[in-house]
Amino acid sequence: MILLKTERELALMRRAGRAVAITLEEIRMSVKPGITTGYLDGLAEKTLRKLGATPAFKGYQGFPAVICASINEEVVHGIPGPRKLKNGDIIKIDMGAVVEGYFGDAAITVPVGEASLEAAELIRVTEECLYKGIEQARVGKRLGDISHAVQRTAESHGYSVVRDYVGHGIGSRMHEDPPVPNYGRPSRGPLLRAGMTLAIEPMVNLGTYEVYVKEDQWTVVTRDGKLSAHFEHTVAITPEGPLILTVG
Repeated sequence: MILLKTERELALMRRAGRAVAITLEEIRMSVKPGITTGYLDGLAEKTLRKLGATPAFKGYQGFPAVICASINEEVVHGIPGPRKLKNGDIIKIDMGAVVEGYFGDAAITVPVGEASLEAAELIRVTEECLYKGIEQARVGKRLGDISHAVQRTAESHGYSVVRDYVGHGIGSRMHEDPPVPNYGRPSRGPLLRAGMTLAIEPMVNLGTYEVYVKEDQWTVVTRDGKLSAHFEHTVAITPEGPLILTVG
């Protein structure tokens, strides 16, 4: 069942989203060669709590950390720890926050030091995919319009979109209906209505869309070992158009 949010609920989600956005910016500014992903996780928790928000991921279905930190061929759900970032890496940071029982969820991909032209273009296009999807998050459109916009943008640059992991509805739970795939046909799926809130999150691969889960039972990696990028915003559908909730 797709739940429509009230103005009060949207305001709480906006507060959670703002905490996520500010924290992600703190992390972005801290990413450099030699920093560990565990350090970034600690920074995220400290920043979120200072902002009056609770980490949403820590303990969620057993996940052990505040952020997902996924490097290079790792797509999503990477567990932070002692691994040091190296010049030329790209790191995906995915995180969520809770404020008075309501969630915000967002992700960024950040180059470490000097990224290759290939990596920089993948990052640029993946972020473009996100905003092309958000453009379609309008009253009267269909969910498939969002999915198709993401897929069309990625594939027009020769990339592939991950199919095993998708975006989702969000609100008083981290994952609500409907699932939001990054592939699909336009004018299909649920009708978009004011009050719907969606976590739109393209995961775009340089090579094949196929992925697998590593032995830690969390980290998702590309099947061919090629790079992957990930961006995400929590978005409310309003009569005036899409409203991004995960901004500072």
